[in-house]
Amino acid sequence: MPPSWPARIRALAAGEYQPPQPRQAATVVLLRDAGPAPEAYLLRRRTSMAFAAGMYAFPGGAVDPRDAELHVGWAGPPPEEWARRLGTDPATAQAVVCAAVRETFEESGVLLAGPDGGSVVSDTSGEGWQRDRAALEAHDLSLAEFLRARSLVLRSDLLGGWARWITPEFEERRYDTWFFVAALPAGQRAADTTGEADRVVWMGPAEAVAGVEAGRMGMLPPTVTVLRELSPLTTAQAALAASGDRSLAPVMAETRVDGDRVTVRWPGYEHLTLDFPAGTGGGR
Repeated sequence: MPPSWPARIRALAAGEYQPPQPRQAATVVLLRDAGPAPEAYLLRRRTSMAFAAGMYAFPGGAVDPRDAELHVGWAGPPPEEWARRLGTDPATAQAVVCAAVRETFEESGVLLAGPDGGSVVSDTSGEGWQRDRAALEAHDLSLAEFLRARSLVLRSDLLGGWARWITPEFEERRYDTWFFVAALPAGQRAADTTGEADRVVWMGPAEAVAGVEAGRMGMLPPTVTVLRELSPLTTAQAALAASGDRSLAPVMAETRVDGDRVTVRWPGYEHLTLDFPAGTGGGR
């Protein structure tokens, strides 16, 4: 637990801390079938990162205002349908889905797009694709511009909405993040290296959860929770099928200061509850 949490939680309870507004974001659990259970693509964020440094995470990031551009090549459920699924308006839904596809390509090289609504790009390993990834990451190119130049359409049907988590109010950097699941398209390979990570692994969800519980891997509560929920599933397509029944109601931690104790709990996820001394970094 970050040592700065207790002081900010006390300040929040006393009305002395103004929480920053969360930025809208999207993250994608990229799955590939491997033996009796699928594997998830995980990035270990560099220790120099301002948010979740050293933690394992899925590809993802904040919405770019240009993700809401009206003329994005699109196939699959339209933004209006995604708006109902994500619990927001069509413009925001389009931006979130675009962010999911864009960030997945930037961070993993996997592109959920194709020439039409019935196909998907089979290989993104060439130098031209790498230049496009770099241009997207540098914000020199928008997703809409990239798709138009390549004569591609975004395949929103390749995504399944899984969860929505909002960073607690006591955090200095906050995100309102929609989690999606997607299967690795046939023929594509995820990158072995990426700019924001110092390690990349494919790992079964149950194995990853065990790594966290044993203290070998660090993850934020939403990441390990999503992996725990995916652990019983036997294929990537099973995860996509299960996503249709998932609630996307936002989950956010609640805090309580009681004398010299602080409690942080996530409603509906009581196993994540933290209880620690109000004046220290504390523990479980």
